[in-house]
Amino acid sequence: MNPISNRIKFLAPIFVFALLIQSCNEAPKEAEKEQIVEVEKPEYFLLRPETEKAYGYSHAVKIGNDIKISGAVSMDDAGNPTAVGDFEQQMKNCYSDLDKILKHYGCTFDDVVVENIFTTNMPLFLELAAYRNTIYTKQFPTGSWLGVKELALPEFMIEIELEVHKTE
Repeated sequence: MNPISNRIKFLAPIFVFALLIQSCNEAPKEAEKEQIVEVEKPEYFLLRPETEKAYGYSHAVKIGNDIKISGAVSMDDAGNPTAVGDFEQQMKNCYSDLDKILKHYGCTFDDVVVENIFTTNMPLFLELAAYRNTIYTKQFPTGSWLGVKELALPEFMIEIELEVHKTE
């Protein structure tokens, strides 16, 4: 073998090893840095704790900036239907309860992004839907209006659920 070939055979592994060591000592690129993501814990809220525990639900849950609110119906603190047979008053009672939950989280109806309404009497709801103009004074949220055969109790004529995005 000639002396140049011997030197290359000897120096090549040293050169590769030096490159490997140098690349290990370089600072990581921005894209390669570890990112820590903080996981938000759900915050539950019970409007009527005894009733909600008996039926097995939470009235609201907040995760980060988003709040999901279970359907509000016209009931008293003991879980008994109120305004039986009075659709308009039941609707007002639903919005009153929803307002209490929104205030608990420091929100208003302006923060609502989804409103779903379930009713056993769609024609009557449509007659009274203008009441919502007193609730949503800036803009209306997205949502659905659904006519259903029945709600949790036969006396309930309307149920309203919300999704909220709380801005910082």
